Amino acid sequence: MRASNVTVRRRLFAALIVGTVLFFALIVRLGYVQIWMGPELAAKAEDSWRRNIPFAAKRGEILDRNGEKLAYNISSPTVMAIPAQIKEPQATAAQLAASLQVPVENVLKQITQRQLIVRIQPGGRKITQEKANEIRSMKLQGIVVAEDNKRTYPFGGLAAHVLGFTGIDNQGLTGIELKYDKLLTGVNGSISFLSDAAGRLMPNSNDTYSKPLDGMNLQLTIDGHLQSVLERELDQTMLKYQADHAIAIMMDPNNGEILAMGARPGYDPGNFREFPKESYDRNLPIWMTYEPGSTFKIITLAAALEEKKVKLTDPFYDPGWIEVAGARLRCWKRQGHGSETFQQVVENSCNPGFVAMGQKLGKEKLFEYISNFGFGKKTGIDLGGEENGIMFKLPKVGPVELATTSFGQGVSVTPIQQIAAVSAAVNGGKLFKPHVARAWYHPVTGELVDSVKPEMVRQVISEQTSKQVRETLESVVANGTGRNAFIDGYRVGGKTGTAQKVVNGRYSADQHIVSFIGFAPADDPKVVVYAAVDNPQGLQFGGLIAAPLVKNIMEDALRYMNVPQRKDQMPRKYVYGDIPLVDVPNLVGMSVADIYEDLNSNFMLAKSGVGNYVVNQVPKAGTRVDQGSTIRVYLSDKDPGPQNPPAKSQ
Repeated sequence: MRASNVTVRRRLFAALIVGTVLFFALIVRLGYVQIWMGPELAAKAEDSWRRNIPFAAKRGEILDRNGEKLAYNISSPTVMAIPAQIKEPQATAAQLAASLQVPVENVLKQITQRQLIVRIQPGGRKITQEKANEIRSMKLQGIVVAEDNKRTYPFGGLAAHVLGFTGIDNQGLTGIELKYDKLLTGVNGSISFLSDAAGRLMPNSNDTYSKPLDGMNLQLTIDGHLQSVLERELDQTMLKYQADHAIAIMMDPNNGEILAMGARPGYDPGNFREFPKESYDRNLPIWMTYEPGSTFKIITLAAALEEKKVKLTDPFYDPGWIEVAGARLRCWKRQGHGSETFQQVVENSCNPGFVAMGQKLGKEKLFEYISNFGFGKKTGIDLGGEENGIMFKLPKVGPVELATTSFGQGVSVTPIQQIAAVSAAVNGGKLFKPHVARAWYHPVTGELVDSVKPEMVRQVISEQTSKQVRETLESVVANGTGRNAFIDGYRVGGKTGTAQKVVNGRYSADQHIVSFIGFAPADDPKVVVYAAVDNPQGLQFGGLIAAPLVKNIMEDALRYMNVPQRKDQMPRKYVYGDIPLVDVPNLVGMSVADIYEDLNSNFMLAKSGVGNYVVNQVPKAGTRVDQGSTIRVYLSDKDPGPQNPPAKSQ
């Protein structure tokens, strides 16, 4: 059946209407895309064509507390290739390989890859500025030298475990470099250009340069001089005793600032790959856990005095052992100390006396103080890899566990916990959070951006109790097991520690960790130093090995910090075998031939410089030192004339 003309016309009209509507819809859509969406689509197209050659931001400098640079950047450009723009790959590869001193085949393979941008490596990464200028002068098509930086550590291994190191892309991998990586890194810049999918430059396009934003400069609490002193003593201790490890920390007890921190074996952060992994992947002062031994007795003492469970004048009798729940716990002195006061219990580091203190406190109160002093949890120091240590769970603490904990056995602590806790015990009772970051500075203007404020965690004991602890620990150095840390002219307090190592689940009979923690001046502490030596060879006692180590560090530190000497220190008690103290003579102005008469058998001599006259000496005249100590004299041909010995500091 044929459609009528009317029907056909209606259908044609409907088709016309639909076609017209679709046509106008298409026009509207095209107009929308061209006019309304045009800028957005153009931007997306340009973004897809844009290629970036990165310009690395300078990583922020790391400074010590005096502004000395401990880590900074040197210009170390990187060679990059844009394969699509290289017209003569064979010739380009030959010239580039000759300059970089790498195989031609290696370079040719890289510059002919089907990639937009290729870094020439390994030879083309982190090159010298001279080499970069040489390659730029060749004007090789498709070869670009991009600005880059290389991290350098000017003092080698100094403070390596604090600083850490960076990787090939200047990213922080350990230490402070990792902890504050985002702030130190900054924001990279770039040179941008437009190219097609094959990498060919787009006609009539211009390069654009985005300036990098350098990272912030970080000032540490570390003092470079004190750090060098601490590490010098660690090196000498390792050399003398052939120990497995040695660590030392120096802290300002009044604000938690770490003044120096080191460990041995050490490493050079600029060449860390040349050292065994265990040398750099663990920061022993915050990672290493071990039984503290007698340095932990300071906590028991502080708790017992604060709770008024003992008086230092109270009597105690030590037969050499104490029996607890059927177990006989011995003192380090097998025959015992006999009748003594609790003051002498501390001086003699008498284990049975500290067990008695712990028993008077009870397990709840003792472990409350242990927790309040910060043991069993991280201190929160701003370095990665800190451990918690291990404490007995209170329900698991029986009479024997209470007794052994009282003298530092059966629990596990870290060195950073030790120094933070003892600092609280002697600074008036305030536990501070230790930290190594001090302030942030703008990389361009040098203006202060932010500073780290001391953070007091809690008040642990009273000022009065802290004063008693200080005085008692001063007597340990003057009269007790810490005599080898005595420094003439300075009031020094401290405590020794000798702890058996646990080997294969059992206490070793011949391996110990020996330690000493000292502070000065004893009546107003400015510095606390903790040192521990792991498995030294020979006699393994904290008083013989760790106490002299801490003494040498503190003596240099006190003089460097201009802490005045005093006459009101406790006199040192001498026992058989102690080395007597002697006064250093004044040698300045004397001829070399004459000085030996003044030295006699009391001193050794070391000479620096060339000449016939002494123009300076270390230690200074009037200083009291151990008999047999070395005096270093500085020589010159110019006679300085007669010199009067300086008056001793008061």
